[in-house]
Amino acid sequence: MGKIKVTKVKSAINRTKSQKLTLEALGLRKMGQTVEHDDSPNILGMVNKVKHLVSVEETK
Repeated sequence: MGKIKVTKVKSAINRTKSQKLTLEALGLRKMGQTVEHDDSPNILGMVNKVKHLVSVEETK
């Protein structure tokens, strides 16, 4: 199982509550903050929900 780096690139202002909660669940609070997660189906589904607010990179 690989890893992915998720970086918050856009603000969550004027977004739905579920999108804001998804960002917090991913561990993203500040702009430019990067977190690393396993690429499990749960995490990938969360990233897909807020794909317009984050950038994703695959790591080894």
